[in-house]
Amino acid sequence: MIYAFILYLISLFILGIVTVRFTKTLEDFVLGGRKLGSWIIALSEKASDFSAWLLIGLPGQAFKMGLGAVWAAIGCFIGSLFNWLVIATPLRKLSEKYNALTLPDYFESKFEDRTRILRITSFILIILFFTFYISAQIVGGGKVLSSAFGIKPFYGMLIGIITFYTMLGGFFAVAITDFIQALLMVTALIIIPIAGIIHLGGFEGFAHKAVSAKNFAFSLSGGEKEFMAMFLSVIIGGLAIGLGYPGQPHILARYMAIKSSKEIKKATVISMTWTFFSLTGAVMMGIVGIPLLAGKLQDPEHITSMLAKTLLHPWIAGIIISAAVSAIMSTADSQLLVVTSSFVEDIYKKMINPQESQKKLVLYSRILTFFIGLIAFVLALKAQRLVYWLVLYAWGGLAASFGPAVIMSILWKKQINGGYSQGCLQVQLQ
Repeated sequence: MIYAFILYLISLFILGIVTVRFTKTLEDFVLGGRKLGSWIIALSEKASDFSAWLLIGLPGQAFKMGLGAVWAAIGCFIGSLFNWLVIATPLRKLSEKYNALTLPDYFESKFEDRTRILRITSFILIILFFTFYISAQIVGGGKVLSSAFGIKPFYGMLIGIITFYTMLGGFFAVAITDFIQALLMVTALIIIPIAGIIHLGGFEGFAHKAVSAKNFAFSLSGGEKEFMAMFLSVIIGGLAIGLGYPGQPHILARYMAIKSSKEIKKATVISMTWTFFSLTGAVMMGIVGIPLLAGKLQDPEHITSMLAKTLLHPWIAGIIISAAVSAIMSTADSQLLVVTSSFVEDIYKKMINPQESQKKLVLYSRILTFFIGLIAFVLALKAQRLVYWLVLYAWGGLAASFGPAVIMSILWKKQINGGYSQGCLQVQLQ
């Protein structure tokens, strides 16, 4: 398992070094020069979207709640589909029209905000919530490595930090590594539940043993007996996660980066197919773990690595654990990229030094990425709580901050008093 893990990290490190030569301008660093096709964008969006939550958080919830965790999966599926059908195409066209590289850049250009209030406020919100988001990924990586190799979580998180090398190549490196990891993620989420069901004597044996270990394993209520508690906390709470998709800058960046809006229809099919199999596999993994690990698992979020070690050949388990850690860190990379680009593009270039050379802008982006990663790492050491809730906190904050504004900027066609541009209601400062 250790050999497989080391080989996998080496291969990704080499890929990061190779892609450096493709990153020459800030647009290359932030959006890959808008040159990436449907397959890479679709799977990169998924790896960036789910990561620690899909491989650690959701299976852990299914282990605790049984089939009740499916409501969160359904919410994610609906939210992701909404993004692809409603947000992706208009945002791609509008971001190119305004030559916007970031979400704050898009808002300011869309509404011709000369006060810079939209740009500065968006930047502050991104810094705030993405710091928690990145920390959650680091905690997730530490949990996987701690469970898999028996090391302290601190060293697991420290090893995870090393995978920030993908930022050497900026968006292009992140997208390529995400593409590879998304394929490995969905493979792991299909293989592990199937292997577990076979190990338990087929579906009938699995179902019987799961119910014996936890009587609400296949209950949609998540173990809640009161109707209102079930309805509010399990069903509505799970489905509401999908409302956050339009407000996630690291996901929206994928739509802005695809080489043509004509590629989006194909990317939608690829993305949603992956999403269906991955979410189904994540919930099933947690339920399969109930009869296999009941009484043996102190932290439910160690379930992925524990099942891989229990059910699979060490080399295969090592590759799956490597994919899990790298996917987690790739999401952190994507989020770091959003934070870095927001500062360098939205604050430094647009407000401090518009004449700065592209070479120096890329250099500043890499330096800032390193320091933000260190800050998130320190925060992760202080907040080793459940990945599920850390992610949801950041997800909810970004959703409330950006989601309504993105939707209305795209869908509201009314002009107010000949306002700055078409879009949502604006306040013209005197």
